[in-house]
Order: sequence, then C-alpha cells, then structure tokens
Amino acid sequence: MSADGRRWLAGGLALAVIAAALASTSWSEATGTDLAGRLAGPHAGHWLGQDGLGRDVLARVVCGARVSFAVAAAVVGISLVAGVAIGTIAALAGGWTDLVIVRAIDVVLAFPGLLLAIALAAVWGPGVGNVVLALSALGWTGYARLTRSEVMRLRHATFVESAEALGASPLRLALRHILPLALPALLVQATFGVSGAIVAEASLSFLGLGVPPPTPSWGAMLDEGRQFLLVAPHLVLAPGAALAATVLALQLLGDGLRDRLDVRSVERERATVP
Repeated sequence: MSADGRRWLAGGLALAVIAAALASTSWSEATGTDLAGRLAGPHAGHWLGQDGLGRDVLARVVCGARVSFAVAAAVVGISLVAGVAIGTIAALAGGWTDLVIVRAIDVVLAFPGLLLAIALAAVWGPGVGNVVLALSALGWTGYARLTRSEVMRLRHATFVESAEALGASPLRLALRHILPLALPALLVQATFGVSGAIVAEASLSFLGLGVPPPTPSWGAMLDEGRQFLLVAPHLVLAPGAALAATVLALQLLGDGLRDRLDVRSVERERATVP
C-alpha cells in the first residue's frame, strides 16, 4: 500500500474510532442487564447483540473505547513528561548524572514490560489509577532515551552554543532551542505509545488486573466472551475487531507522521529517487 493509501486508511479508521468514543451512548446502556435477551445475536434492537447478562455489546464497545483512550492518554501524558524531563537532565548534565540515569533505564528495560506491569498491577490491585501508574512506571524509558539522544545530537549545534555563549541557562536552552526541534520525534513516539498503552490495558483487563467490572473494557469483554465463543462468537468478535482497528489506525497514523515530520527520513527517500 502506498504512503497516501496508508494515510487515508489511518485517517478513516481514526475518525471511526473517535466518533465511536464520542458517541452519545450512556454508561447505563452499557451496564443495564436484560436476562431475557442474554447471548442474543445481532438484531434490530442491539446491533452487535447482547452478552451473558443481556447487556448491549455495541454500547459496551463504545464505552470501552472511552476507557481505553482515557487510560492511554493518561499513560502517554505521564510517561512523556517524565521521560522528557529525565532524558533532558541526563543529556545536559552529563558525567555521573547521565551514567546513573542511563543505567537506571537499562535496568527497567531489562524486565519484560508486560510481565512487570502485571506484577505491579497485581500488587496494587485492579483499578484505572493503578493501571495508569503500572504502565507509566515502564513507559517513560522510551521517551527518556529518545529525548537524551535528540538533546545530545542538538547540544553542540551552532545556534545552541551561540545561545549558551550569550548566557542562556540550561533550562532556557532546553525549552527554547532544543526540545522544540525534538518535538516531531517525540510526537511520533507518543502516537505509537498510545497504541501500545491500549493493548497493554486490554491485556491487563483480560487477566482481571485492569479496569474492574462493571466498567466496560475491551480486554474484559474478550475474557467474558471466550467461554461463549462457540455459541455466541459476537461477544469476542466485536471488542476484538474494535481493538484491532484502533491499533491499526494508530500504527498507520504513526507511520504517516514519521514520514511527514522526520526530515532526515524524507531526505533519505528523496536521495533514493532517480
């Protein structure tokens, strides 16, 4: 698929997911039970059928999208702020400070990410706040490494050294001269981070360590529906398709942003054109 085709597909999927997340579906529609219609397939009253308690699957998928995006936005926001601050300090301070921070990042990255998140969520217990903290405790490392790399690359640029010679403080150098140029790379990283956080939240919820019931979550819906997979496959297909479409849209969006914002990548592509 061409780059333009990927961008159009990503834009269409992203708009569909955002529209679903902003739909007027209420929480009562997603949590209201109707035992008479339990495990009913898709029909006029319930376009994606009903689950084991008669709850509307479409309403739960829509509300699950809100939960997933809220968790992902919080995780990426916390991780981005912490990672940028730590990476900038490491690059500008240098010496032992840089060495200690780099070794701390290496220690965190030495553990399998999802397994460490499962361990933290198991210790802290299920809940939206604990899921955000568990995923943020791991997510900052990628932003810290990227920020450190970008700051070190720009640290000795002529305009940065000129500003430093004029008396600019390290904080001013970072905020006014270095980090704005690192923003495109961080934005691309954050886009991929959102998709990763959505998958991680769904994985924790699938294991019973994420968002507690009756709050809808795509991972919890997959866990609840797998016991009815042969008699009511719509319980798994609906949240699974929503999760796959969302992650695909974010991945394609990240690819498009990388191609659009990464000047070095664009220059390399132009150099290969005959």
